[in-house]
Amino acid sequence: MGDNKRKESRKPQNRAAETLDFQTTSTTAATSSPAIEDVDVIDDTSAVHHLRHRRGRPPKNLRQSRQNPNSLADEAHREQWRPQFGLGGGEGGTVDGRGGEGVLHPHGAQFLASVAEEEAVKLKKRGSDTKYVATVLAIGTECDIALLTVENDEFWEGVSPLQFGDLPALQDAVTVVGYPIGGDTISVTSGVVSRIEILSYVHGSTELLGLQIDAAINSGNSGGPAFNDKGNCVGIAFQSLKHEDAENIGYVIPTPVIMHFIQDYEKNGAYTGFPILGVEWQKMENPDMRVAMGMKPDQKGVRIRRIDPTAPESQVLKPSDIILSFDGVDIANDGTVPFRHGERIGFSYLVSQKYTGDVAAIKVLRNSATLKFNIKLKSHRRLIPAHNKGRPPSYYIIAGLVFTTVSVPYLRSEYGKEYEYEAPVKLLDKLLHEMPKSQDEQLVVISQVLVADINIGYEEIVNTQVLAFNGNPVTNLKSLASMVESCRDEFLKFDLEYQQIVILRTKVAKEATLDILTTHCIPSAMSDDLKS
Repeated sequence: MGDNKRKESRKPQNRAAETLDFQTTSTTAATSSPAIEDVDVIDDTSAVHHLRHRRGRPPKNLRQSRQNPNSLADEAHREQWRPQFGLGGGEGGTVDGRGGEGVLHPHGAQFLASVAEEEAVKLKKRGSDTKYVATVLAIGTECDIALLTVENDEFWEGVSPLQFGDLPALQDAVTVVGYPIGGDTISVTSGVVSRIEILSYVHGSTELLGLQIDAAINSGNSGGPAFNDKGNCVGIAFQSLKHEDAENIGYVIPTPVIMHFIQDYEKNGAYTGFPILGVEWQKMENPDMRVAMGMKPDQKGVRIRRIDPTAPESQVLKPSDIILSFDGVDIANDGTVPFRHGERIGFSYLVSQKYTGDVAAIKVLRNSATLKFNIKLKSHRRLIPAHNKGRPPSYYIIAGLVFTTVSVPYLRSEYGKEYEYEAPVKLLDKLLHEMPKSQDEQLVVISQVLVADINIGYEEIVNTQVLAFNGNPVTNLKSLASMVESCRDEFLKFDLEYQQIVILRTKVAKEATLDILTTHCIPSAMSDDLKS
């Protein structure tokens, strides 16, 4: 987690367009012989409620109408509640209706694919006009892989699985197969492996081993296999680098990550995720720092800056501990460990090879004394999660104030693909740096204000964090809803960031809520997950 390069919170005037482009095909299927060339998403979003798609500022015509105090009815008509995510928009972008591709699992009648979080998908083999309903068995949000199967035996007739190859070396030839933008038939591009390192997986907001290749990877390639010169699958295409000074930089999920996903599912019957070491660390390359920290000339390692309070590591590790080794492998002062053929790689690679629940041996230096700990690893929990994992967004409404929790899909829906530049700085700071203080902590905001007489003067509040209610800290949305529903005080007082407050009369607010819900055709004042 240490030394990550962060994007600036505000967009410069002449910023170069450098982004990692997540290829947002809806789902994928086999490209073995015969291949799958068409995939349809079964639209099952009728129950998916989402808060109104909105930028930080209201539309121009709406801002103008607010100058007239008699135009509240017109505002209420314009500022409609929008109860659904766009299809696929909840997990990383729009669905590519052209379909996708994938890799047939060599262990049996299963596919490895890159999918969105829809209920089901339909698959069609290359050269066939028949579509089959597939079932998603598991989705690996961190590694951008999913496991699918088709129960109809007819589908599997004539289909042969691919074989996985070893992790390729630099300059090894690779061939990427898929159905990218630019046509409807199968596409084959070739290149070489140009880099092997820990990469940022855009879709999962995590860092895992990845291959950089110079074969073209475009929208629609996602989920397609990458072959070596022996015809073995060495990875799955999943993203590319878009930059004005870069050409043909694509990324492939390599076989070690794929096998980790498969074995995790086979071992646990479900995907449990890639564990992390819940610390942020600092390099120890400066010799004066090493001396000051009590390190001997032959000792190397990295300094712990912060520890996730919810991680098991917080029980034994402390800030300023020097991590000397992980599972017996010495860590260099720059945070790398030996890799193959004299190469080096970030030591988070060692952590990613473990499974959730595994125990790791960690050796640290503390006050010039060497200590050893056995730590049970867990998957990462972010204050602002990278995914909703297919669940409808949570919301709570009182007197037209719409409360929800912040997630990456929510930020993307509010501020677009460039949310890392467009979203408020405070939210971005929490996204990049804030750690949860408890397992159930959420970042609760007022997402929007549905215009009504009762909340006049509060209409401009948007995406502002709620800190407390009637003097009690707000830790998550469910606790806020419970406190408001059970409140018997005369006033409802919400303390917001930037020292703002919102105050409403309790009785009037609760009575007005029903009328507001009816006006905006909202079926309930709270999402189903808050009712239990």
